[in-house]
Amino acid sequence: MRFASLGSGSKGNGTLLETASHCLLVDCGFTIKETERRMARLGRSPSELTAILVTHEHSDHIKGVLPLARKYQIPVYSSVGTAQYGQLSTSPLWQGLSLGQVFELGDVTVTPVAVPHDAREPCQFVFRHHKKTFGLLTDLGSITPFVREHYQNCDALLLECNHDVEMLRMGPYPAMLKRRVGGDWGHLNNQQAASLLQTVCVERLQHLVMAHLSEQNNTTALAEQAVAPYLNGSQALLSADQEAGFEWLEIS
Repeated sequence: MRFASLGSGSKGNGTLLETASHCLLVDCGFTIKETERRMARLGRSPSELTAILVTHEHSDHIKGVLPLARKYQIPVYSSVGTAQYGQLSTSPLWQGLSLGQVFELGDVTVTPVAVPHDAREPCQFVFRHHKKTFGLLTDLGSITPFVREHYQNCDALLLECNHDVEMLRMGPYPAMLKRRVGGDWGHLNNQQAASLLQTVCVERLQHLVMAHLSEQNNTTALAEQAVAPYLNGSQALLSADQEAGFEWLEIS
């Protein structure tokens, strides 16, 4: 199993997960043309996708989902709440999923995990294949016991490090947006991301990717400064870029 990013941030998100026989896309916040370009950079085409999974209905995650699915006839999976966005729930390509209920997509076992975020029925995902686990965890404002439980034993983890608290406080956002981003239903700050690592099996992590970094309210250096002390000297740490995403990472 391996994974890669088409891009990560407020301008668009998309994550690929691939096994020998299946390729899944989580979220698509890009136009069809841009998605095709970014997938080609990773040696893939939308025609190879088994399914698209959607975490929530914010435009940087869902904007390109239905156009891409229609063009390439790709099944789309989301919660019922998320599917109320646009015409997703009325599309014959859409299939509902229940948060917390495990299901199979080919040879991948998928667990949709409910998270606190200011969306209709948001979730994140944990994927399992041949006893290996990949956790995708962005777009949540706080780490609940339920989240901690589901992300304890990952072999690879894509983890939101959205903002530095002080940069957000002093930054250019209006007060209402600052409260939204920094609130319990907004986005994880660097220290919250680091706190999750106190309760996961970090020795098991082959890859830890810091994701959804704010271009206005964070830096890679500050995120690393917060997270790295909890990795016990591991070299597994890297960050996802808005434009470049990151290349394929193998979970061996």
